[in-house]
Amino acid sequence: MTYEIIFAEEALEAYHALSAYRRAVVREMIDVCLKHEPTRVSKSRIKRLKGVTRAEYRLRVGSIRVFYLGCGHRVTVLGIMEKRYADDWLKKGEER
Repeated sequence: MTYEIIFAEEALEAYHALSAYRRAVVREMIDVCLKHEPTRVSKSRIKRLKGVTRAEYRLRVGSIRVFYLGCGHRVTVLGIMEKRYADDWLKKGEER
């Protein structure tokens, strides 16, 4: 089964702000991991987040983190950022 990938506005802006090389790598990993098995947790790539309401899963692409929600046949990418900003981004969502 193939999942539809939807980018939230914030994630789309962050995606376009990446360098062309990083954008290509992130896009490839989104296509490989999220289009077919977005909820398949692995030790190195996909992690299900606990105690966080802003995002359900995290995809690791080198130093880039892609946070997303899975719902039915859709995957909504909520945020794309460097690892150093990830904790602050997740905490910001908890304050809402």
